[in-house]
Amino acid sequence: MKTKIATLILTLVASMTFGHGIAKIGPNGGRIVEFSKSGTMLAEITVKDGMFHIAVLDKSMKPVKMTNQSLTATSGDRNKPVKLEVTKTDKGFTLPIVKAGEWLIIQLKPTPDSKAVTARMEYNTSKCGSCGNEEWLCKCH
Repeated sequence: MKTKIATLILTLVASMTFGHGIAKIGPNGGRIVEFSKSGTMLAEITVKDGMFHIAVLDKSMKPVKMTNQSLTATSGDRNKPVKLEVTKTDKGFTLPIVKAGEWLIIQLKPTPDSKAVTARMEYNTSKCGSCGNEEWLCKCH
């Protein structure tokens, strides 16, 4: 019995050490990031035509009407972050793709006078050995 428990613990520790995170995948096949602790405000990040497309979604994964929302984005070295140019569209926001392996930090303000909520995502383009997706879109262990 002790051997089985020790094996289970070792397996769990190894999977946490060597595994990669599971991405929530949205209705358009993009990566879901949360803009609230309660899951009421989400964003789906997709790539098309060399740009990130960020659609703001509600908790039911339905598009949120774009009115007063604003978004800022940064990437690059932590000591010297680069602010990315964000364009607002009728479906969300677009911005340039960051370099492979860099973090994308996005801050959404639901209204002009509200506090910005931050979400982060590593743009890891290496392929997952299990599912074949890029790591930033991987949904397996």
